[in-house]
Amino acid sequence: MMQLIVEKVSDSRTWLALLVGVFTIASLLSVGLPLIEGDRLAERMKLVGSERERIRAREREKLSKRNAGKLRPTPKAYMKDIVEKYSLSKWLGTEKAKLQLTMAGFRGAQAEIGFLFFRLVSPITMTLVSLLYVFVLMRNDWSFLLRVTIVIISAYAGLKAPELYLSNTISKRQLNMRRAFPDALDLLLICVQSGMSIEQGFRRVSQEIGARSVPLAEEFALTTAELSYLPDRRMAYENFSRRTGLEGVKNITTSLIQAEKYGTPMGTALRVVAQETRDQRMNEAEKKAASLPPKLTLPLMVFFLPVLFIVILTPVGIQVSAHNW
Repeated sequence: MMQLIVEKVSDSRTWLALLVGVFTIASLLSVGLPLIEGDRLAERMKLVGSERERIRAREREKLSKRNAGKLRPTPKAYMKDIVEKYSLSKWLGTEKAKLQLTMAGFRGAQAEIGFLFFRLVSPITMTLVSLLYVFVLMRNDWSFLLRVTIVIISAYAGLKAPELYLSNTISKRQLNMRRAFPDALDLLLICVQSGMSIEQGFRRVSQEIGARSVPLAEEFALTTAELSYLPDRRMAYENFSRRTGLEGVKNITTSLIQAEKYGTPMGTALRVVAQETRDQRMNEAEKKAASLPPKLTLPLMVFFLPVLFIVILTPVGIQVSAHNW
């Protein structure tokens, strides 16, 4: 049986069939997933509307513990019991982790409890799996110290896995919002110059920008709710900047805070920041375009030139072989 497996693994046709299958599945997924993804915008906007109601209730100190249909779901019972039993929030929870959860789009008690739960379970699971694999399943002449080192590295990787997942989610979310933010800022400028208040402008932008970026539309809608119900508008702008973590959002929130503080026209402040954002987007596009030729050098040398040499030299080789015969 083992000999048959070794023969199959060493057979190049097996690897070729495996690669063809992987590429086929990847192509089907890339084509089919956008078709079955559904309308995420409508779903998230519905949840944002529920979050607006939650903010109103919190500010009036009438929040009900059994209020259903909120953006912040109820924590799962077993996760909550484990987190509270072992006081994970004291020795695994940090303010940085809470901020990262908010920036990743995960809000409420369920997000924090789920993060703490997986931060406890992941290293334990990785440790047990590595112990089973290294000391039971793997049969080789590795030293005991090397085996213990592998187990420790696996445990550390399990501890860092939730943080890496959060960082990856934040990066994808920020990239999505960064691409659509200049257009959202132009829409906000048009709304303000047409006579709308800043709350109406944010609400309108949240409705229009959803086709480009669902996370950005959600953040604009949440900021609209906070502008309506928080006692200090400065707090709503700072929360908007903190949730997104984008440099352009920080600039616009600072301009809006200063415009309200000193009485300067908001249209002027928005126009300046919008121009800076467009210039920044153009500079980033030019930087990517300038870095493309060096990146293409290695693929061209590895994949294009050998094929070109084969196409050019193969007829010559055939003619030489035929002449010799």
